[in-house]
Amino acid sequence: MSILKGLGVALVTPFQEDLSIDFEALTRLINFNIENGTNYLVVLGTTAEAATLSSEEKKAVIEHIIRINAGRVPLVLGIGGNNTAEVKKQIEQTDLSDFEAVLSVSPYYNRPNQEGLYQHYKMLASTGKKIIIYNVPSRTGQNIEGRTTLRLAEEFPNLIMIKEAAPNILQYFDILRGKPDSFQLVSGDDEYTLPVTLAGGNGVISVIGQAYPQEFSTMLKLAFERKVDEAYKIHNSLVEITRFIFAEGNPAGIKTVLTELGLIQNFVRLPLVAASDELQELIREEMKNI
Repeated sequence: MSILKGLGVALVTPFQEDLSIDFEALTRLINFNIENGTNYLVVLGTTAEAATLSSEEKKAVIEHIIRINAGRVPLVLGIGGNNTAEVKKQIEQTDLSDFEAVLSVSPYYNRPNQEGLYQHYKMLASTGKKIIIYNVPSRTGQNIEGRTTLRLAEEFPNLIMIKEAAPNILQYFDILRGKPDSFQLVSGDDEYTLPVTLAGGNGVISVIGQAYPQEFSTMLKLAFERKVDEAYKIHNSLVEITRFIFAEGNPAGIKTVLTELGLIQNFVRLPLVAASDELQELIREEMKNI
């Protein structure tokens, strides 16, 4: 059974006012999540604004998270891009001894067809490392169709999981119905987490979960125990805040929530900008209801 089950959170990168990395805030965020039920941490994913971090900053973030985590929960490292050969090289050259797997987003901007997507992940699988496929068409511009995911899952055992974030929930169900037992699916869409888990998914890699780890992990525990009504009560209490945090892009919304919780300061790096005053007020009001 995979140890990457339940609540995984895609950590933000906290910044100070001068936009340098706020390592004290990152420590608070890590401890808050581990102490409140998060099952594993995803390092340098999209939510971490990894595209705006230098290679030196990425190294510093990785080392800090490994040190603060101190082996308490499994770690997943984001390594992706739209140059297949370069992504393969990065995976091969990175010390992954502290990581359970690599989360690798599908190539963006290039918009390869299904055969190109298959060949991309075939190349990454040749590294021999455990890889989590990440399908997020809203960001990449191209969907990994269910049939392509199932083809990869059948042929490459070290492609262990997909973080599925297609807008069509039927695609999740098609994969769950047709996948080999050894291949797992987690939701990449916070709002789909509960129905996908009840249908056989392994939980979620979440954005909102890092602000409400106790609630989200409890919801998933109830889902795994098939306590559907109790799980949906928690789900319903978090729907509005989940929608709000994505209203003006990620991670602007979640950073507002984390700021209100006193965990970080509310700064993002360009080309992202902080959530508007109007959205911040909506978030603050909704947080009172949770």
